[in-house]
Amino acid sequence: MLRPFNDFKSAIEDIEILAGLIEEEESAEQKAEVLAEIEDAMVGAEVLCKDLEFKSLFSGNLDGNNAFLTLHAGAGGTESCDWADMLFRMYKRYCETHDFNFEIMDYQAGDEAGIKRVTFLVSGPHAYGYMKSERGVHRLVRISPFDSNSRRHTSFAALDVIAEIDDVDIELDEDDIRIDTFRSSGAGGQHVNTTDSAVRLTHAPTGIVVSCQAERSQHKNKARAMKILKARVYDWTEAQKRKDLEKFYGQKGEIAWGSQIRSYVMQPYTMVKDHRTSVETSNVNAVLDGKLDGFIEAYLKQSAAKALENGEDKR
Repeated sequence: MLRPFNDFKSAIEDIEILAGLIEEEESAEQKAEVLAEIEDAMVGAEVLCKDLEFKSLFSGNLDGNNAFLTLHAGAGGTESCDWADMLFRMYKRYCETHDFNFEIMDYQAGDEAGIKRVTFLVSGPHAYGYMKSERGVHRLVRISPFDSNSRRHTSFAALDVIAEIDDVDIELDEDDIRIDTFRSSGAGGQHVNTTDSAVRLTHAPTGIVVSCQAERSQHKNKARAMKILKARVYDWTEAQKRKDLEKFYGQKGEIAWGSQIRSYVMQPYTMVKDHRTSVETSNVNAVLDGKLDGFIEAYLKQSAAKALENGEDKR
């Protein structure tokens, strides 16, 4: 945790040493060489400073944890399922470029194309700290590839984000959990199992439902699904305590107009705009290829500023 600070401290100390060497050098040429080294060191120190500043935004209790993400297609059939698939690819590319591990836990394909629902685990340093900013409804406007008349369509998909918690301080009554098994299949119908190894858990008191089909063993899928369920129930319980359920889990409002956190417009102009921070860019393709850093950083800074203003801890 102290490594970013220590790296920055070492960089500053190196600059101070180089600054002292200038006085010792006699020729103008040697002084110029040392000055060039100082300039390079200052550039490196600036990068480390920005990295330290950014990591300081991860002060929440769960920010250092891995994260479970679940994408849900909104109303709209094939259009929304295709949009959920595009978002799924976007987050996968983001994880790849940031060295996060990416593992599909549950996958339900659309009837004709795309994804109805997918749950995946993002693992790596501060995975939840990064991904929590993406929780909410995402809106797409484009000329539909599924419309023979080439009309403009608006589609919605929602993303839930919860932290993976190893030691969840919550007990679940087995009598409150219904266990269903079903035959699992991977994305696109690949890796189909011939046994009912996939597991679905339904928690009656909260109505939370989780599924897992990542493993070929029913026992392992049940264990992983139980881990997700405990994390979701923990998240739900904490949200209830704060009387702010929508902020952390569950229904984020209808997956439709007026509830979106970000809009991705491809027609009649190109723009991606975050409605919480007002950050926007015209490079839609870059964003859909996983370049989300500007949006995530702006949200985290905004959240930190609000928490400081209200005298609250961020989560």
